[in-house]
Amino acid sequence: MSRVSIDSDGTGKNLGDRDDAKLVAAARRGELRAFDALVARYQRQATSVAYRLLSNMDDALEVTQDAFLRAYEKLGSLSKAERFGPWLLRIVSNLALNKRRSRALRRAVPLDAGDDDDRHDVNPVDKAAIQPEDAASAQDVQRLLKQAIAELPEMQQQALIMFCIEQLPQKDIAQALGCSVEAVKWHVFTARKKMKDKLKDYL
Repeated sequence: MSRVSIDSDGTGKNLGDRDDAKLVAAARRGELRAFDALVARYQRQATSVAYRLLSNMDDALEVTQDAFLRAYEKLGSLSKAERFGPWLLRIVSNLALNKRRSRALRRAVPLDAGDDDDRHDVNPVDKAAIQPEDAASAQDVQRLLKQAIAELPEMQQQALIMFCIEQLPQKDIAQALGCSVEAVKWHVFTARKKMKDKLKDYL
């Protein structure tokens, strides 16, 4: 039996070209570079989800790192290797919510103007297209949008972020949140309705 290369799957493809199931299988065999490829594939998405829930980039990066460590330690418990992405995002979401609760955060997004993290806007406004006289109003709407998202119940907030911002498939969100696809649809619908009601004077 030939040894499996950590750089290819036997077809000349690079690790980054292999699907999740093959990378997970290789990582379970102790091929660390295979897990590195999974990290590279999902790091941006995982960090983005963590940030949307915590509103602090340092905390988001810490949670993302912890999530990857836990994922590596628990690879053996993943029953469907091809579903690594949604499984990882569920770990990220749980860790982020635990961190938020432990710090007794009442807001998921800061409202203070001038915060360094304000550059990570939800649905960021094209600043180049904003006239000077409109800048203050646009910033106000962004803060109201962030506040409205932060005030949603946790499940609605996570479903809205993953579906509308991260644009994940509903079946992946369902696995990440541990609910049905129909529940995801309901959470997104309800969250959107609440957002529309809160922002009706600005939309």
